[in-house]
Amino acid sequence: MNRIAFFVALVVVLGACKTVKQPAQSEYTSDNTVPTKVFTVPGSETKTEVSKPVETVADEKPIAIRKEQVSFTDQLDQSKNEGNTYFVILGSFGQLDNAKNYRTTLLQEGFTPIILHSETGYYRVCVNSYKQEAEARSRVAQIRQSFEKYSDVWLLIKE
Repeated sequence: MNRIAFFVALVVVLGACKTVKQPAQSEYTSDNTVPTKVFTVPGSETKTEVSKPVETVADEKPIAIRKEQVSFTDQLDQSKNEGNTYFVILGSFGQLDNAKNYRTTLLQEGFTPIILHSETGYYRVCVNSYKQEAEARSRVAQIRQSFEKYSDVWLLIKE
């Protein structure tokens, strides 16, 4: 009798301790109800500006501007462009080889790109440089109109 009572008690205790399996929860699991977070590069908050175009057109997208210290990767490019302050940027890369490959692509499309090395460590592929902001903005508008795939063109202001 004691054995039967012991087994019944054991079954009740083991049955009560059974846990219900829950699907694994992870902070990395995507939840479509929560809006996506967008992160920026530390320190970029003070350097990135979106400004109004000189000539406002109803459908024109604002031009992104970023102020950075840059150096030229080629001595010839430096001698031709070191007096300029505004650079029209089509691409930005973490690896110099990738920037050079992109430069080759742009050369085939009729651009005359140069590669700048930014203080942030990125290689910026520039297609034009100017002393006056208005000229640079005009070139950005021209590129956006002529080349839809380069609609994300932006201005770098050399500090």
